[in-house]
Amino acid sequence: MNYGMVLEELREAAELKRKDIAKILNISNSLYSRYEKEIQIMPIEHLNTLANYYKVSLDYLFNLTKTNNYSKVNNINIKLASERLKAFRKEFNLTQSKLATLLNTSHSVISEYEHGKKLISTPFIYTIAKKYHLSIDYLLGKTDASKELVTN
Repeated sequence: MNYGMVLEELREAAELKRKDIAKILNISNSLYSRYEKEIQIMPIEHLNTLANYYKVSLDYLFNLTKTNNYSKVNNINIKLASERLKAFRKEFNLTQSKLATLLNTSHSVISEYEHGKKLISTPFIYTIAKKYHLSIDYLLGKTDASKELVTN
């Protein structure tokens, strides 16, 4: 998903060690190391924490845009994220079953996301953003800016 290299560059530019970031996330140094090396997928909540810490967008962390500065730090809004996921699905004429097939998951998981019972997983939000050229920050309710991915 390409966030590991970006996280490493941001960490090094801030002159921090992996253990410093692990402390921010309240996880072990070895777990953070696996996340940064993308051996293990980092939960979107941790990616959001780091995006806010570095004041960059999630789209930037995923290397989907070159625009990296955020003047306002926002958290994920699970209610808005569930509404936007459903709106996205309808806009592209996808049933929950079709979206589930695209993401290699079950219809019930998509339903849980759309009802705000669970926050969409990192690989699923990345797949949607990449395939449909949509902003992860918009989809997760962090911003009301354009839902289209800004690549410059």
